[in-house]
Amino acid sequence: MHTENFIDSLKIQSRIIGALLLREILTRYGRHNIGFFWLFVEPMIFNLGVLLIRLTAHERTFGLDIVAFVSTGYATILLWRNTINRCGNALEPNRSLLHHRNVRVFDIFVSRILLEIAGTTLSFLIISSILIAAGVMHLPDNIFKVFLGWFLLAWFSGGVALIIGAAAYLSETFERLWHIITYLFLPICGAFTMTAFAPPPLAVILEHVPIVSCVELLREGYFGLYADARYDIPFVLVSNLIVSFVGIYLSRMVSYRVEGA
Repeated sequence: MHTENFIDSLKIQSRIIGALLLREILTRYGRHNIGFFWLFVEPMIFNLGVLLIRLTAHERTFGLDIVAFVSTGYATILLWRNTINRCGNALEPNRSLLHHRNVRVFDIFVSRILLEIAGTTLSFLIISSILIAAGVMHLPDNIFKVFLGWFLLAWFSGGVALIIGAAAYLSETFERLWHIITYLFLPICGAFTMTAFAPPPLAVILEHVPIVSCVELLREGYFGLYADARYDIPFVLVSNLIVSFVGIYLSRMVSYRVEGA
């Protein structure tokens, strides 16, 4: 009996999140021009722009192909930044939806998280496929590690997004400060350097940043042992569980305030 109730609740939850996803796509991109294709076209344009800038300067970085290095690095920045930032102001524009009995704060956050992860993932897959087909990039050395690194990073980003979404609702000042923090975090996010080649003080910091482990795992999957990657999967798993539980707890706490108002 309890199993049937859980399955029924899961079906309802899935339909709600699916409906919120469609609403978010239509609200953000509309029905005109290329519509929801902007979801992954926009990240592709940013990625290509950065690639073109870096190609004019160097051919290799840390002994690795510059195109693949920048592509794998900048795609990860888009993944965690877009996913987290989209939850920063998710509640106020969608507050009216909470009048529906089955819609919860958590559903609004999750719909935005899934939308950003899907868009960035599609963008990364498409642009990588194009560059590989054009002979600019080679095939990954270990596709499983690439997907594992991407999955762990997406999971971590989703957990942090729940925390930021709840904290931004509780404090308007925090929402504004977070955008500044994301820029300050760029030098230690692992996208522009490798832990093995970083100065010792910076390397110590990088070793304790979960995002860096995810990026280095992804790069080892692409470049193989040539990347000299340093990562700690158990550390990432523990970090992901912590941010997920904290994010869910804060989302429930905010839901009592918002839905009870």
